[in-house]
Amino acid sequence: MEGRPLDEAELIERAREGDFGAYEVLVKTHSSIAQRTAYVITGDHADADDAAQQGFIKAYYALGRFRAGYPFRPWLLKIVANEARNRRRSSGRHARLALRVAEDRRREGAAPSPESAVLSHEAAATLVEALNELREEDRLVVTYRYLLELNEAETAAALGWPKGTVKSRLSRALKKLQAQLGAPDE
Repeated sequence: MEGRPLDEAELIERAREGDFGAYEVLVKTHSSIAQRTAYVITGDHADADDAAQQGFIKAYYALGRFRAGYPFRPWLLKIVANEARNRRRSSGRHARLALRVAEDRRREGAAPSPESAVLSHEAAATLVEALNELREEDRLVVTYRYLLELNEAETAAALGWPKGTVKSRLSRALKKLQAQLGAPDE
């Protein structure tokens, strides 16, 4: 691929035409979030790796059905999430969420003090425990919106819900999470 970097729409179009290099760029761009999405659902690194990989394969073969002009990331994450759910169901596991929030949220710069690192780890563990207590739908909407940093429209597309449903479920899930964490109501 020459000169200027291609935008996502151009990469998708080239991938549709059989350009594996273009699809490889899409995979590299979205692999981290696909992996994290799969892990949120499966709770197992190996299953998440397999689900993300299978999701990318299925997405490649489904590129002909992708609607131009729509965002690629939510469409891809929906495929990955479906694959992760299928893996979790077929394996018979009821793995709980075990996000490594602190690791995914590291900021560049100075290393934290040992005290700060311990407090950060404890806060992350408390959050993970509270998220694990939520129903799957509540856990997913909070995770997609805040931990994976999707906007409302992307969250709606990834979960296959109307935008209004995302807003209402997110509101209810955050209230439940707030109650579990013992945070005062605002």
